[in-house]
Amino acid sequence: MEASAGLVAGSHNRNELVVIRRDGESGPKPLKHLSGQICQICGDDIGLTVDGELFVACNECAFPICRTCYEYERMEGNQVCPQCKTRFKRLKGCARVAGDEEEDGIDDLEHEFSFAGRDKQDMQYMAESMLQGHMSYGRGTDLDMPHVVHTMPQVPLLTNGQMVDDIPPEQHALVPSFMGAGGGGGGKRIHPLPFTDPSLPVQPRSMDPSKDLAAYGYGSVAWKERMENWKQKQEKFHSMRNDSGGKDWDNDGDGPDLPLMDEARQPLSRKLPLPSSQVNPYRMIIIIRLVVVGFFFHYRVTHPVSDAFALWLISVICEIWFAMSWILDQFPKWLPIERETYLDRLSLRYEKEGQPSQLASVDLFVSTVDPLKEPPLVTANTVLSILAVDYPVDKVSCYVSDDGAAMLTFEALSETSEFAKKWVPFCKKFNIEPRAPEWYFQQKIDYLKDKVMPSFVKERRAMKREYEEFKVRINALVAKAQKVPEEGWTMQDGTPWPGNNVRDHPGMIQVFLGQSGGHDTDGNELPRLVYVSREKRPGFNHHKKAGAMNALVRVSAVLTNAPYLLNLDCDHYINNSKALREAMCFMMDPLLGKRVCYVQFPQRFDGIDRHDRYANRNTVFFDINMKGLDGIQGPIYVGTGCVFRRQAFYGFDAPKAKKPPTRTCNCWPKWCCCCCCPGRKKKKSTKAKQEKKKTSRRGDSGAPVFALEGIEEGIEGMENQKLSMVPETKLEKKFGQSPVFVASTLLENGGTLKSATPASLLKEAIHVISCGYEDKTDWGKEVGWIYGSVTEDILTGFKMHCHGWRSIYCVPPRPAFKGSAPLNLSDRLHQVLRWALGSVEIFLSRHCPLWYGYGGGLKWLERLSYINATVYPLTSIPLLAYCTLPAVCLLTGKFITPELSNVASLWFLSLFICIFATSILEMRWSGIGLDDWWRNEQFWVIGGVSSHLFAVFQGLLKVLAGIDTNFTVTSKAGDDGEFSELYTFKWTTLLIPPTTLLVINLIGVVAGISNAINNGYESWGPLFGRLFFAFWVIVHLYPFLKGLVGKHNRTPTIIIVWSILLASIFSLLWVRIDPFLPKDDGPVLEECGLDCN
Repeated sequence: MEASAGLVAGSHNRNELVVIRRDGESGPKPLKHLSGQICQICGDDIGLTVDGELFVACNECAFPICRTCYEYERMEGNQVCPQCKTRFKRLKGCARVAGDEEEDGIDDLEHEFSFAGRDKQDMQYMAESMLQGHMSYGRGTDLDMPHVVHTMPQVPLLTNGQMVDDIPPEQHALVPSFMGAGGGGGGKRIHPLPFTDPSLPVQPRSMDPSKDLAAYGYGSVAWKERMENWKQKQEKFHSMRNDSGGKDWDNDGDGPDLPLMDEARQPLSRKLPLPSSQVNPYRMIIIIRLVVVGFFFHYRVTHPVSDAFALWLISVICEIWFAMSWILDQFPKWLPIERETYLDRLSLRYEKEGQPSQLASVDLFVSTVDPLKEPPLVTANTVLSILAVDYPVDKVSCYVSDDGAAMLTFEALSETSEFAKKWVPFCKKFNIEPRAPEWYFQQKIDYLKDKVMPSFVKERRAMKREYEEFKVRINALVAKAQKVPEEGWTMQDGTPWPGNNVRDHPGMIQVFLGQSGGHDTDGNELPRLVYVSREKRPGFNHHKKAGAMNALVRVSAVLTNAPYLLNLDCDHYINNSKALREAMCFMMDPLLGKRVCYVQFPQRFDGIDRHDRYANRNTVFFDINMKGLDGIQGPIYVGTGCVFRRQAFYGFDAPKAKKPPTRTCNCWPKWCCCCCCPGRKKKKSTKAKQEKKKTSRRGDSGAPVFALEGIEEGIEGMENQKLSMVPETKLEKKFGQSPVFVASTLLENGGTLKSATPASLLKEAIHVISCGYEDKTDWGKEVGWIYGSVTEDILTGFKMHCHGWRSIYCVPPRPAFKGSAPLNLSDRLHQVLRWALGSVEIFLSRHCPLWYGYGGGLKWLERLSYINATVYPLTSIPLLAYCTLPAVCLLTGKFITPELSNVASLWFLSLFICIFATSILEMRWSGIGLDDWWRNEQFWVIGGVSSHLFAVFQGLLKVLAGIDTNFTVTSKAGDDGEFSELYTFKWTTLLIPPTTLLVINLIGVVAGISNAINNGYESWGPLFGRLFFAFWVIVHLYPFLKGLVGKHNRTPTIIIVWSILLASIFSLLWVRIDPFLPKDDGPVLEECGLDCN
């Protein structure tokens, strides 16, 4: 991946591929003409031999082939020259393969048996064998299919070749996989090492006669003592585990700390159940509230209001729906937990001094669409925080998806890459937080705290000047982009910008920072930065953000193929530079990581006013609901700030955990057990049949780790399925027609293919982002982000949980990510409308949690949470009706309940006490404040009677009538002043229903009080219940009322006119119809008892 290659643009369907230089030295050139003498197989340079001469693979015809393709053809191909069909001879420096003859004049004994490391690269070679000897757009025939040559593997070390205390690597004991109980050595088989062919001989090790035999690991006293100590500790651990029944809340196996030998081998994370003094009262009050709700509804149903039967019936139906909604929301919070990570243990385990870092690679995705609505400066800050993250630079790759193909985004990213060469070394030198310059320089703190270097003040001032100049350049680009030229945008070399037509343009890839050219001002390497804009053509469904994210999955798999992914919105920057390490404490934990599909971080926001008028922080959801879900099967995916396991995107099932052996009595005969427990055997057989039906459809799980902590890991691993057993057509139908990408899916531990060249990888990357690549594949159905909803995040996480994966909720002390939230009322309502519309689409689709995913790995409490996440917009209909009832009661003088008796008053009072007690206990164990809880309650009503209501009708129109409704991209925070956008008013029809509710309830309050004044003292008693009902609605809508009034207490005229008009029509119709008052057929004549004569 070369940073100097320029912008690569092309279309696979049109067979177009050009490279546009950034410096303007040359115009567009075909990719195959980038170098002089090239390989005819892969298109890379031929290269030179070890003697400095031109490399010649075939001495007969001198067919131009590079050394990489030559070695690949000899080891994995048919070993003949493609032109003259002469068998390749072994050249100096190359390993011997099967079929080589003894050749005179070649004295190359040091490479004679060059098979080292082959046991760890079996999946690498099997994946590369799918490339059919070359990477091209066309599909090879069966004759070109290379066959894997199995060579003798090196015997691995039990300790993975690393130093263990005082035992050097050359003294580690060797345990071949075929040494069983009946082996000649008579030794006990400690752990089965997965060699494919046990008949292969062990590669001999050379021995020095002057050394003792124990120096080679045979009969080493130190090793025997260490093994005995380890066995004793394991036996002790298993006895403790059996005494406790081996049970855990969620059977994750991440409960108590294991008695391992040193800190580097201890778990990287720990689950912290909440104190029983906080959780047990909370659970008790939930049970009591359920009982009270049952008695409450018994009273409500058995005591109808005869003179206002319609009001009573509507209120009872609404209350029953609210109770069901509460149950769906409450019970997934039954097992709240917290988690703790150990970053020092992560470093001890994977970052040993003097050795390369063993931390896993991470590909980071940033998505943006419209640079005019999502400012380029905001995106630039997000990218800069990624490039400066506290993680090995060779393990980090940042991909920016520009789904609007805007030249403004491209040029802003180019400026960002140049500024990063100064910003990144400054961040790492002084260890500053956060590493987004806009937010770092805005901090109102003592920036000299904990900074002892005398040069810090000088360099900080210089860096702030550099950033101000960088902002000026970015703002100049934004100002220039306001007016598009008639002929379209052109690049520096005069080439027209390929994305001038947003709806019809080729795919584009630009590597800004790569393996060459990506160094900062101090000469240190920078993380990779890649610009990606997928191809778009008329007539194709591009699936909005979900399609763009799937394109990034494929591009990153071709270019870097990191085993883990992190996706961020363009306005969410990394606030904690150790966020990736926090996630790796779960992903790379040998006890827990294999079953984790993603680690979700909470969303935190900057720039919100102190009162959080519209509940932008969403604290109740992130600090209560998500912690409750973490105790079951994990939190739901919320769209950003989430680290994924790449393999979980490919539709594979989660690995199964070994259950501890149950305690059974062996003293009874077998026939007795069969008679006593006839159902157990049947249950086992049924489960076995289900396991046979469920196939994981995945390859081998990669190179194992032969360390002591992996022996009792408790993971069976993915099903071992050989490549030859997987039909190529099946893989192509699932993943698409790219042999490079299909091969990368088999590499669970990531890594690119060694036989690939940068030029061929860029060519294949253009292929996988073509607009027709996903046709007739499983993309969007079972693979990648799932299509079918504008909230693709919930649907994608739901599918992963149905495959048996679990997720983790990580809440570090310093927030991992921060973003900007919509400040004004209109943008906030549109954001909530988009979320609710996506939930309605899921509810009306085949992926509805009510009927999808049974028989999989989804737990029932987790299913309740997903049901609640999809049906909550439907609550808007009963909520709107319930908020209208107070005005109706005040205007008619009727009420939804009869006159309360003492027993009825007791149930009403008990219900209110339980509601408040539940909320208080939730605030107690979660740590949120009363203000956050009350703002959440208020906005639940505001959003329910506006955005959720519109989402229900728009969802029905979209699914039933096929009328698609486009959502508005939420505008990001501006820079005109602090909270200036909070008072910005934008007209939207979402404002009409809550405004109407406010007006009619205020009219009802005035009418009710006037009626009580006219009717005397006795009418005040029944009035208080109706007034309390109306004030409940008005108080919940108070933030909405303040949003309407605005900063200068001016309400827009159109809002007033619409609301008064609707309220007047409603009032006049009510006076005319008046259905709840008894109708008189005529005057009632009675004898008064007086003699009028």
